[in-house]
Amino acid sequence: MFTLGLDYGTNSVRALVVRCHDGAEFGSAVVDYPSGNQGVLLDPRDHNLARQFPGDYLHGLERSVKAALAAARKRRGFSVDRIVGIGVDTTGSTPLPVDDANQPLALTAKWSKNPSAQAWLWKDHTSLREAVRITELAAQHRPQFIAKCGNTYSSEWFWSKIWHCLHVAPGVFAAAHSWVELADWIPAVLAGVAKPEDIVRGVCMAGHKALYADDWGGLPDQEFLALLDPKLAALRDRLYQKAHDATVPAGKLAPAWARKLGLPAGIPIAIGEMDVHYGAIGCGVAEGVLVKVIGTSTCDCGVVSAQKSVPDIPGICGIVNGAILPGYYGIEAGQSAVGDIFKWWVEVVCRGDGRMHAAFTAEAAKQKPGESGLLALDWNNGNRTILVDPQLTGLLLGQTLYTRPAEIYRALIESTAFGSRAILERIKEYGVPVQRIVCAGGIAEKNPMLMQIYADITGCTMQVSGSTQACALGAAISAAVLAGCHPDFPAAQAAMTSVKPRSYRPMAANQKVYDRLFRLYREVHDAFGGRNRAADLSRLMKDLLEIKRAAQR
Repeated sequence: MFTLGLDYGTNSVRALVVRCHDGAEFGSAVVDYPSGNQGVLLDPRDHNLARQFPGDYLHGLERSVKAALAAARKRRGFSVDRIVGIGVDTTGSTPLPVDDANQPLALTAKWSKNPSAQAWLWKDHTSLREAVRITELAAQHRPQFIAKCGNTYSSEWFWSKIWHCLHVAPGVFAAAHSWVELADWIPAVLAGVAKPEDIVRGVCMAGHKALYADDWGGLPDQEFLALLDPKLAALRDRLYQKAHDATVPAGKLAPAWARKLGLPAGIPIAIGEMDVHYGAIGCGVAEGVLVKVIGTSTCDCGVVSAQKSVPDIPGICGIVNGAILPGYYGIEAGQSAVGDIFKWWVEVVCRGDGRMHAAFTAEAAKQKPGESGLLALDWNNGNRTILVDPQLTGLLLGQTLYTRPAEIYRALIESTAFGSRAILERIKEYGVPVQRIVCAGGIAEKNPMLMQIYADITGCTMQVSGSTQACALGAAISAAVLAGCHPDFPAAQAAMTSVKPRSYRPMAANQKVYDRLFRLYREVHDAFGGRNRAADLSRLMKDLLEIKRAAQR
């Protein structure tokens, strides 16, 4: 038997056909979103705006599935009638406004060109002020709401985006009957759900992005939402009452979409989750196994048994029961930009392409830790964890008239690894076990230099997922469990996931230098992040030069 995993990323959607008993990948296809700049609708007047056209999601759905099935048909043992389920993962929080028939407003002529009627992509930060105000009001009136998300609500998340829409585009807000996360909308479309109220919502998005918890009756209560705006309070009843983990199906494949895609009608559709959460499942996440999905941004995912008590962790993105694996607390942290930083340096500043990435990587690999004398902060798109401040920006220290582009390239990689270590130390401090780290994503697979730097800086052995499409694989695993091909998620992961033979272990000599650099990173991190306003950084440049001279000797 086979299942189909659909992975909606920032720039494209991919479909993956997976054999259930061993996780073998029989066919895949990637379709780029045709609209905007690599699929993202931007505004040159506002660098915080990032939207997507919902029609691109449907365009990518049909074409990617058909192409993946065509590839699978070339393999012996495959036939379409043996596909028993579909799983979907998407970026998040990516909410979109819909009418009372579950149609995105942007697909209508009236709203098609209005940016506020589009899907609000995860990396849209236009709702900075709303996020701050939600944090302030929750701290005063409902501190439990934000305790599980590090005591800070983010501009990347559900309520801040919807509230910002009300402020800047009240006509769009008024026209929207409801708002739906992309991870919930795609399964609903496949199931033929015609009313937003009938969509089966996933606790992954609800808990991590919309302040949902069964402990306080689901979504934030209307009294609290009225403190934000009475119109948000009125919207609550048009959203949902209950959110579910991956043991609950999102629906069954509707006949119309079955015909369109060439799939069996009536097969189950797994609950939608965030790409990185299903990616964690596709990497074999378990208690003690931290998964890093490294892409344009990075997300760190861990799980702790729901039978245990997990303390609130300051600066974390969320602790949600059932969000990744049923029966476990899903713990999420991350960095707002990683691959995007390297892309910015090479393609925007240096005006290069893939060949320049390769050339910089080869040159940077020859450098020793500390040899460049550089230190950078990885905040080019704000800080997601542990400071939770989208208004922070990037910083590069130690450059001279002799600094070369490849040295800066390596310093930017090191900065993201330092940010990763800050996250790792925070969650360990609060008792989250980490015995092993498994990484996924194209960067982890293609850049051994980066992986070794991450191992040296974090002091942890880095493994790489056996699948090049861990997120789509995780979605397919969820569908396989739902279809009864495996009794539970641990059994399915044991059968369907793997890691590559090569792992990256910390090198003691490199680790010693990076420990010293990390102490300087934390000084700069805490000073510019507002955690140590009395910091004295007058020695920092000289310390970097001292480390540089030692490395050159």
